[in-house]
This record gives sequence, C-alpha cells and structure tokens, in this order.
Amino acid sequence: MVSPKTRYLVFFQYSGTKYSGVMETSADQSGLGVQNYLEKAAQNLKPVVPIKFNISSRTDSGVHALCNSAHLDIQRAPGKAAFQERQLIRSLNHYLRPEPIRILSAHRVTNDFHARFSALSRTYIYRLLVGCTHHSEVPVFERDLCWAPAGGYLNVPAMQDAARFLLGTHDFSTFRSLNSETPFQSPVRTILQADIQPSSGLLSHHYEYRGLEFWELKFKSRSFLYRQVRRMVGALVAVGQGKLTPHHIKELLEMKDARAFPPYAMAPPSGLFLESVEY
Repeated sequence: MVSPKTRYLVFFQYSGTKYSGVMETSADQSGLGVQNYLEKAAQNLKPVVPIKFNISSRTDSGVHALCNSAHLDIQRAPGKAAFQERQLIRSLNHYLRPEPIRILSAHRVTNDFHARFSALSRTYIYRLLVGCTHHSEVPVFERDLCWAPAGGYLNVPAMQDAARFLLGTHDFSTFRSLNSETPFQSPVRTILQADIQPSSGLLSHHYEYRGLEFWELKFKSRSFLYRQVRRMVGALVAVGQGKLTPHHIKELLEMKDARAFPPYAMAPPSGLFLESVEY
C-alpha cells in the first residue's frame, strides 16, 4: 500500500554570499545553489520519493533572503505518519547546520498550493552605506551585506523623488536584464511600494563618530523581472550621485528598451535581500 504524500509550505532564510543563487545547479558547475543543500538535507528524512523544493522566488549569486519560501511533497514509508510541522523544521535544520541556511517555519497546505504561483506579493530591500570614500572603509561586519557607492555621498531627497516614477503599473523593459525567459515574459509589472528610509548597521552605534549612514530601499510587487530590483536601485543611486536626474527615471521607463539602461548603473548583488513572500 502506497502512503499518501503531504505537501508543505516552508519559509527559509540564507546568506547568499557563497552560493550560485537559490536555484539548484548541476554537480559539474563551480558553485551550488541553496536548493541543492535543502534537497540534500531533505533526503535524510528517508522519503519514498526524492523531495523536490519548488522555490517561490529566484535570487542570484550573492543575494540574500531574510525569508524565501518553497513547497515540497513528502511521501513516507507505509505506516509512518506525516511529519508534524515542528518535527520537520527541526529535522531539516539539523542537517543544514553546517550551512548559513535555516528553515523558519513550515505549514501543511493543500495539494494544489504552489509556492510560486500562489504568492500575492514579494518584498525586497536593498541596503546602502553612505559615507565611505573607499571600499576599505566598509565595516568588516557589513562585508557582502550592503553596497557603499563610490564618492561617499548621495542626494537622498533626489532619489526619493525619482523613486516615485517607479510606482504603479509600467512596462519595465528598460529595467530588466535579458535571459532565456525574456521572450516569454511580459515586461509589465506593478510596483506597490518604492521607499527609501534611514536604517542602521550591525552594532553601528559603536562607531557613530565615523558619520556613516545606512539606508534601505524597499520594493514590493507581485513579481519582478530578472535583475529588475538591482537595476532600479542602480538607477536611483545614479540619481543620488548626480549622474542622472529624477526625470531620467521616467524617460528610461518610456524607452522600453533594456539596451537603453546605463551600463554603469547596475547595483551589485551583495546589498540585496528578499525580505518576504506574502500569501
């Protein structure tokens, strides 16, 4: 007798610095994805069928997640009860211990639930550090967790004015990088939130005398195009540096051409965090 499968929605976080991204990669590639480690840990649960994590939100190499999500089906041997949520969390985290990856929560869901297509929105934050005139001035505890743009100064009010042009529904062709999915994806997206707010660094109150400022850029949408957030951040930083004006953001949107995007304006992955996925 075959035991029924149980579908779970799991939320998990990771530091993305050492991984090729969240999605699995083949063994012959130089770096592995977070998914490789999740599925390796899951095999220790001794399922009847190998467990596949269906990731809700793709992140690139070097990008972090405060909270990503995935659904997975677990089919246990006949006679074994389905895992309780807390039991599943503890078991997976036990086998993930060597990695900067942690399961935050687990929930039983119906078999028609899909982590990617059932999501209502996704929120990303990007951390900027202002006040460093050279990359060597970035605090050691912030390495790979923020971007300190060259020059050490940003006109934040101008960036906030520019961010307003990104709100609402637009063709974001200029703000996406091209990949194999580009011909099959609509470039139209609706940005529900585009905020720039002051933030803080790890233990930054201990070095206030250095005059460093942390800022968070927050973007919320049902979904984003490939590298869209990094392009939006890079363009806003260019406004803050005086390389672009706020109105240039509107003009870039109207061009609807990825080749029109300034080549110097791509933000690096290290400051980007997937904050949450909402259902």
